Amino acid sequence: MCSVQDVLMMTYNQLSDNDLLLLLKQRDHQAYTEIYKRYWSVLYRYSRKILQNENESKDVIQDVFVMIWSKSDQLDIHSSLSSFLYTTVRNSILKIFTKTKVKEKYMSSLEKFMEEGTDTTDHLLRDRELASRIEKEIARLPLKMREVFELSRKDFLSNKEIAGKMEISDKTVKKQINNALKILRLKLGPLAALFLFIHF
Repeated sequence: MCSVQDVLMMTYNQLSDNDLLLLLKQRDHQAYTEIYKRYWSVLYRYSRKILQNENESKDVIQDVFVMIWSKSDQLDIHSSLSSFLYTTVRNSILKIFTKTKVKEKYMSSLEKFMEEGTDTTDHLLRDRELASRIEKEIARLPLKMREVFELSRKDFLSNKEIAGKMEISDKTVKKQINNALKILRLKLGPLAALFLFIHF
């Protein structure tokens, strides 16, 4: 990692995420601005994909960046900056879902599931149990499909980055991700599939 003096000799758009984070913790507003420019669009698209609402998505991203600056000197990040940002946005979205219980577009699936009379409904609603089920099903995916899916949903790599890393085409990456999602949704059912959609 560069020292602070080395970092200051470089233009901010040339800095790595780690170096920007180092400066951010020192309340460097230019570092904050660069992080904002670097990540606002991708985080917005991520939020928009889930919430399906432009204004709500913008509000989520705005709140996340306000929090990052207000607590910049207190941030304790043990992952990459990108993983931290995606996780923070995801958790903010989850709070919205928690407040509204479930988006209207999923109500029919939820009602159908509950009408089946399973005595495990409350159990399945617990995040920890759902996450455990999802992880088990992910582990059962074909090896290459699982690798692509985890690089996309856990490491937050773009299709192009995954293609380069695994030496396959962008089209193959997209197909593998779509196939993985189809398999997981089929095996997990509506409630767990909703959890998968929010968290992964």
